[in-house]
Amino acid sequence: MPPASSGASATTHAAALTPSSPAADTRLTPGGPGYRRMSFALFLAGVATFALLYSTQALLPLVSADFGVNASTASWTVSAATGALALFVLPLSALSERFGRRAVMTASLTVAVVVGLLVPFAPSVEVLIALRAVQGAALAGLPASAMAFLAEEVRPKALVAAIGMFVAGNSIGGMSGRIITGWVAQAWGWRAAVGVVGVIAVLCALAFRALLPAPRHFTPGSLSPRSLARTVRTHLSDPLLCRLYAIGALFMTVFGAVYTVIGYRLAEAPFSLPQGVIGSIFLVYLVGTVSSAAAGKLVARLGRRGALYLAASTTAGGLLLSLSTSLVMVLLGLVLITAGFFAGHAVASSSVSRTATTGRAQASALYQSAYYLGSSAGGTLGAVAFHAGGWGGTVGLGILAVLGVVSVTVWGSHAARVRERRGLMAAAH
Repeated sequence: MPPASSGASATTHAAALTPSSPAADTRLTPGGPGYRRMSFALFLAGVATFALLYSTQALLPLVSADFGVNASTASWTVSAATGALALFVLPLSALSERFGRRAVMTASLTVAVVVGLLVPFAPSVEVLIALRAVQGAALAGLPASAMAFLAEEVRPKALVAAIGMFVAGNSIGGMSGRIITGWVAQAWGWRAAVGVVGVIAVLCALAFRALLPAPRHFTPGSLSPRSLARTVRTHLSDPLLCRLYAIGALFMTVFGAVYTVIGYRLAEAPFSLPQGVIGSIFLVYLVGTVSSAAAGKLVARLGRRGALYLAASTTAGGLLLSLSTSLVMVLLGLVLITAGFFAGHAVASSSVSRTATTGRAQASALYQSAYYLGSSAGGTLGAVAFHAGGWGGTVGLGILAVLGVVSVTVWGSHAARVRERRGLMAAAH
């Protein structure tokens, strides 16, 4: 998707992304020193983030049974975490502008893993939801700071691939967390399951801090609320950034709805699967690891808009396949949904990092805020739709969100053509 700003600003943006200065030439690149350590460190941060953030998602039927609540109430153990992350990501990104990306990521992950070790002891669903909200707020310091760290420390040509690795860590974390919790919960209950996820996150956090190289291109910014508000207004006045934020939110609405409800569907007839097997269904996240890491190649071949169309159509196809009563077809549908979602997310999030030439942490924070608001809305609305209309209701919600992605992308294409015509007319005169 080309920038929706004027020709002059587009020229400025291109110049900002070109490594023409000595400082830019020292940024990390694949095969260069430090790149592998940085990639693995942020990969582990991504693993811990998604493992913690969605630690209760595969366990919702057990949480419902333990506390005697319905799917809509239990879904708040996920929605509270993602909603709190969406609310706190912008303030914590501002802290990262002042105190550094690495410092904020380390502090956020530390608080999140400590809370994760307390979650198994929640005496009621209300306390569980509150702890999950605190955990989500703590995790808010990771996504936007990671994107900004990569935008500053990695050469532009390698940025999509580097962000794809971080997103791949998200998919591995989401997958492994759900699989582990499924089998552990089947044997020892959901409390033991989330406890194991907490321990894994502690190990990831320690390795992350040991491996992440010190930043070389970070320049401390101001914590002034007025400066922050001005930066946010600048980003929200950029039509391209707003479209990318909307795309991220809509893709995540689909994903949040599907994976919040799928455990309930597979536990019911005609499938009636045990908890361990339901957890193993999340092996399809491996597809997301591949599709997010391949996002750079998709963009190179199809362009950003083409890659987004492909991601949206793949997601829609998966939603329709999941309506089948055949377990094989449902699994194939989940594969397509997961592949489409992670590819679309990697393309949109990397486009945000490339588009914002100043206040990158805030630009990424606004994307993450929209993205996780989409997750929170998708989880809650998906559960409501499932309660009202079964799996078909959840799929209907997902299809509406995918149509939203396509509409926003078409709108961007139209805006680009209009700008091009105006440019030609101005040149002719």
